[in-house]
Amino acid sequence: MSTMNHSNSINSTPISFTCDYNEGAHPLILQRLMETNMMQEPGYGSDRFTQAAIEKIRAACGCPNADVVLLVGGTQTNATIIDAVLPRFGAVIAAETGHIAVHEAGAVEHNGHKVITLPQHEGKMHAEDLQNYLARFFADDTWQHMANPKMVYLSYPTEYGTLYSRSELEAIHRICRDNGLMLFIDGARLGYGLMSAAADIDLPALAQLCDVFYIGGTKIGALCGEAVVFPKGDAPQPLLTVVKLHGALLAKGRLLGIQFDTLFTDELYFRISRHAIDMAMQLQQLFSEKQIPLYIQSPTNQQFPILTPEQMQRLEGKVLYEIWDRLPDGRAITRFATSWATPPEHIRLLKEIL
Repeated sequence: MSTMNHSNSINSTPISFTCDYNEGAHPLILQRLMETNMMQEPGYGSDRFTQAAIEKIRAACGCPNADVVLLVGGTQTNATIIDAVLPRFGAVIAAETGHIAVHEAGAVEHNGHKVITLPQHEGKMHAEDLQNYLARFFADDTWQHMANPKMVYLSYPTEYGTLYSRSELEAIHRICRDNGLMLFIDGARLGYGLMSAAADIDLPALAQLCDVFYIGGTKIGALCGEAVVFPKGDAPQPLLTVVKLHGALLAKGRLLGIQFDTLFTDELYFRISRHAIDMAMQLQQLFSEKQIPLYIQSPTNQQFPILTPEQMQRLEGKVLYEIWDRLPDGRAITRFATSWATPPEHIRLLKEIL
């Protein structure tokens, strides 16, 4: 996956659809950071803002006893939580396109936990594949000589912007329970999944269908931050010790607390997530009007149009996007990502250029 690197642009600045964290933070977060800047607060997440954020997240999840810990970024969160939860011999199962298996530089395996990959189907893991793998694993008389599968890792949405249905999550969750595995859901783009018209679950439902998940802030309005939730209040102890072991415990935990406190006030998190979906659906409509095929039908903020060399030339210096794969006929599978901050003007400009 490579990022287009154009130097020329419309009005000197090309419009960008490269990712969903091009901008800094939502203005209300910046305002809160300024308003509270000179207040003295204790560190390491014991400040009043972090505690307020935790209570609001518990309420939004419908889990009053949930354990919640705030971390800085997605890779750090995945590596830290997997290491905190699994025994030393524990392995984690992911789809072959899963973030921990591809784009995290082996961070999970660097901590000593093998990542086992299963086939992906439009970015998703199928329950049948998981069940078949576990049956084969435990039927092997030498399984005790192997890294033991102890966790399943899913992303909601997936790397291809697709969503697990409630029934799909229920089936995978049931298999995990039956085989003594934990189910961990990566929610780096969680808001963009939950606010999609194709989603048939909400946040409280998601919390009941897994053992641990996180609410992404970095890609949805925050400067940085992910909120890890153990819905049943059964986080491994002492969790903060493991967080610190990974260099992931912020002294100024208030930085994360203020951001999530703001995001979960007046449903800001969900409102700005919905905006990204609205912009993505306008992108879908635009590509359809221009008879540009989509590699996959994504109902979330990531869209994957297949562009010809001529179309890419037309965008050169004017529009930034990512190339995901090259096709034999010279066309490219590309990714256009909208975000909480995508202005409608960018959709209009793209239409004019195309």
